[in-house]
Amino acid sequence: MVLDAFAKASNIVFEDKRYGYIAETSLKGRKIILLKPTTFMNLSGNAVRYWLDKEHIDTSRLLVVSDDIALPLGAFRLKGSGSNGGHNGLGHIQQLIGQQYARLRMGIGGDFPRGAQIDWVLGRFSTEELQVLEPSIETAVDVIRSFVLAGVDITMNQYNKLGNKKAEKKVEAKNV
Repeated sequence: MVLDAFAKASNIVFEDKRYGYIAETSLKGRKIILLKPTTFMNLSGNAVRYWLDKEHIDTSRLLVVSDDIALPLGAFRLKGSGSNGGHNGLGHIQQLIGQQYARLRMGIGGDFPRGAQIDWVLGRFSTEELQVLEPSIETAVDVIRSFVLAGVDITMNQYNKLGNKKAEKKVEAKNV
């Protein structure tokens, strides 16, 4: 959803290519390649590694956007490197290219019955959930732009506090 929003805001479309859907644009002279892997999620490292190699992209310039059930719905967190946090897609990427790449984790919440994690992750958002997500998706598009122009450290300092505040407000609103 984040990459679709970025593509729409950039007036570009995805094309079906090897290992995924690809869209290309530039931002102030910097080439941006968006990849939505068509591999199984737990094999998404194949797509990432292929396009990094094909386009000669250093992993320091890679930003992976992923869902995260450990974060409240609409919260987000940008990290410059680290573990996969139990996410199978990030785990496979890490197996193939290492831990030294940035990731933007988008919270989808964990409000699912025990044993129903797969249905939750693969399910559709309700209208109410989409209303919570839309502002965070718009902010995530800004995070991508900042990452491209300013790098991961400046972007983390600028946006991670905002992502936490949004999550706190949503929790407060639910508790009212």
